[in-house]
Amino acid sequence: MDNRPIGIFDSGLGGLTAVREMEHLLPHEDLIYFGDTGRVPYGTKGNDTIVRYARQIARFLRGADVKTVLIACNTVSTVAYDEVCEEAAVPVFGVVEPTVSTTIKQSCTGEILVIGTSATVRSRAYEKAIHALYPEAHVQSKACPLFVPLVENDHFGEADPVALLVAHEYLDEYVGKVDTVILGCTHYPILSSAISAVFGQTVTLINSGKEMAILAAKKLAEAKLLSARKEAGKEKFYVSDYTDNFTQLAETLLEHSLAGHVEKTNIEEY
Repeated sequence: MDNRPIGIFDSGLGGLTAVREMEHLLPHEDLIYFGDTGRVPYGTKGNDTIVRYARQIARFLRGADVKTVLIACNTVSTVAYDEVCEEAAVPVFGVVEPTVSTTIKQSCTGEILVIGTSATVRSRAYEKAIHALYPEAHVQSKACPLFVPLVENDHFGEADPVALLVAHEYLDEYVGKVDTVILGCTHYPILSSAISAVFGQTVTLINSGKEMAILAAKKLAEAKLLSARKEAGKEKFYVSDYTDNFTQLAETLLEHSLAGHVEKTNIEEY
């Protein structure tokens, strides 16, 4: 047994979708979350910058004595996974492997769409991983760079007209052509209502943060690294810059108060 916390990070709010899953799967675990709100979004930045950011965050989490790190950021998972493993010095989980595994099981036709940040799409990580296991699959990719700012600015309600407009602009060309859509950014499940409104109910949406959380919970149990405590785990949230709406939006997503649990840290020191 291991009572140390689990570390989770993302460029901003999106990784809270993974936090939500971990709360449900492992309610007795302490969680430390870092959201890089001062430098979001990552997906439009160059690889060298993404690697530098990822190394800083991994060092920060290592300093918090976490027992594992969940990269709740598709951009970092596809661009800087090895660097995070090197810096963290604990087991690290990314989103690509578990997401691809579930996608292959879910897709009936092999017609798969990956939507993600520009950096994730540019890496072709999902396409390569899918074809390694399912060579016959027809994988298309679409960068949706406006989705992250929509979420970070509270445009994700079920009938939000801005989110619907942008979703239609990006995705209309794929309607009727795919049966499975990988939400290749942990921000994107927050926009699932708008995305589903474009495709209808015949398309399966794969939540990359959820799939990573499921795998991490399984592997921690197998390695006997779960907490021995019986009471609910504690949570601490760190950001690189206070924003007017981080706490409010995080409370909406997690459905509980974060009062007294959000702290700013200077990530450039790491």
